Amino acid sequence: MLTAIIDYESGNLHSAHKAFERMARETDGGDIVVTGDADVVAKADRIVLPGDGAFPACMAELKGHSGLYAAMVEAVEIKGRPFMGICVGMQLMATWGREYRDTKGLDWVGGEVTQILPDDPTLKVPHMGWNDLILDAPHPVFEGIATGDHAYFVHSYHMAVSDPAQRLAHVDYGGDVTAVIGTGTMIGVQFHPEKSQSAGLRMIANFLNWQP
Repeated sequence: MLTAIIDYESGNLHSAHKAFERMARETDGGDIVVTGDADVVAKADRIVLPGDGAFPACMAELKGHSGLYAAMVEAVEIKGRPFMGICVGMQLMATWGREYRDTKGLDWVGGEVTQILPDDPTLKVPHMGWNDLILDAPHPVFEGIATGDHAYFVHSYHMAVSDPAQRLAHVDYGGDVTAVIGTGTMIGVQFHPEKSQSAGLRMIANFLNWQP
């Protein structure tokens, strides 16, 4: 069993790699590789797409690496490989990103990514630090996770889903902020599970052993 963490030069992957490797060892979750090789992604049993920075830049980098975008799309859409998007990697699953300029997303989960506008003017943007998850729907990746568990966020934009059933969890930050989305074999988390201590590590382990 091979999990490919896609490296498309959009973020420091060291902490994510270490967290996935640790949970793979502890749960017999197979091998973990960080790669920008389209052939490796095409053969992987699971795919993880991290991302830091702006939506348009991340999408451009992903499409700019030879064959990488096409290999990922085929693996997820055609072969049904389990997929996890992290932070901007989750946002890229949307139909549209509205950061700086309108940018077409993967359209795996209908919706758009817009700036966070808290109702409370004392709340700063970016939304940065710990917040309590509020689970909206059951999912195998939530096994052992409960409403009130903490996750670590760093972001200025968030996703508004078109179908409420595809928002699996949210947090309160002067209004609802989507934390987890999912459909079929795909799941996306706005927070950084590799930095979210026990809850984040548990979700990584659950993903590595998820059989959709």
